[in-house]
Parts: sequence; C-alpha cells; structure tokens
Amino acid sequence: MAVQDHTFSHVDCEACPIRHRAVCARCDADELERLEEIKYYRTFEAGQTVIWSGDRMDFVASVVEGIASLTQAMEDGRTQMVGLLLPSDFVGRPGRETAAYNVVATTRLTMCCFRKKPFEAMMLRTPHISQRLLEMTLDELDAAREWMLLLGRKTAREKIASLLAIIARRDATLKLASATGQIVFDLPLTREAMADYLGLTLETVSRQISALKRDGVIQLEGKRHITVPDMDRLMDETGDDTDGGVYI
Repeated sequence: MAVQDHTFSHVDCEACPIRHRAVCARCDADELERLEEIKYYRTFEAGQTVIWSGDRMDFVASVVEGIASLTQAMEDGRTQMVGLLLPSDFVGRPGRETAAYNVVATTRLTMCCFRKKPFEAMMLRTPHISQRLLEMTLDELDAAREWMLLLGRKTAREKIASLLAIIARRDATLKLASATGQIVFDLPLTREAMADYLGLTLETVSRQISALKRDGVIQLEGKRHITVPDMDRLMDETGDDTDGGVYI
C-alpha cells in the first residue's frame, strides 16, 4: 500500500524538481494547469511493490524522488531485474491496460501520478506531451540497447563503473561541490541488488568496488556514500567510446 507523503501532498508544476526533464518539460502554462487537475502524489517505502506485472494500471506517473526497479518473474520463480527507474523517468504506457513488469521501490519513492484516461485524452490535444513522451521512449530504447552491450560484452569492472556513471549522471539529488568539481551521491542500490542487476556475484561486486576505490576512481564513505573526484576518469572505466559513443 502506498504511504502518503505530506511533503508532496501538492507541488505546483513550475516548482517541481524534475520539471525540466519529465514528460511535462515542454508544456506551457495552460497545459500545466490542465495537468494539475489530474495529478496526485504517491509515496512508497523501500521494498514496496508499486505494481505487479499483469495488473491493470489506472495511472501513469513520473518518478519525482527515489529509484524503482523493473523486474520480471520467470516460470521457475526466479526474478530478473531488467531496468531502473530514476528521477524524471516515466512509469506506465498510455494505450496499454496492464503493466509489463513488476515495479518495486528500491529506495523511498515518490511519484507524480496522472489518472490514465484523462492523461491519454490530454495527449491527443497536447502535442507537447506526446512529443516529449516519444523522445523519452526513444531515449529508453537507446538505454536498453546500451544495457544489452553492458550485460553481454563488458567486464565486471566496466559494468560497475557504468552503473555508477548512470546513477551519478541521472540522480536528481546529486550535488556538485563548487570548489572541487567532485560529484557526490548516495548509491541507492545494495550490493546484492547491483549483483542481481548486473549478472554478477556479490563477491565480484564488492571486489570491483574496492578496486575502483583503491585506484582512486571513486571515494567511498560507508557502503553507499560515493564521491567521484573526476567524472571523466570514471567514464574512461566504463569501456564506452568517449569519442563517438552515446552514454545512457
């Protein structure tokens, strides 16, 4: 069951922390007013299921704060994490009645939800929304293709570096220290979840994080507080083509 978050009981769209990256990024003032009429907030604690695969969805949403995982169950009971939802990512698919994947809150998760039928009707009248959703869908397709490369061809070290880079670049709460240029963020995934997502063992994840720390690529305080002294150096560790490749 969702937990009501009084901090987000109502936030004007113009003041939203994901305003310029979400599905409403191109909306004008009148369009934002119409969205205000159909939106509401839902908050889930870490570990709670937002929606089960196959369930009927009566809403679509944008992630405002926190991270969720997309998982798929197999016939023998195993589950595989197939994606992450980060701040500004879109949840649900207009025109589709049921959920394709399980959506589970990895951290405390707040979503800006829209009633599905009114949102679908608004898409027909509001090209700014449909165009932005198309862009986000194509970005998601690019990300899925990059993830296929990560899982299929990259070394364990490159996988860990890639995941850290994705979270660092996408985390809406990351802080850039003005004096040093360092990127600082809290890793939202446990090492067990990272192992599941990357197709690695827990021991391999721990070993590679320790190696990146030892080599000065990252600084680690506790298990999750990460500082990236030089983002370019972290990107070099991902194995991506920095001269012509596309990052997630």
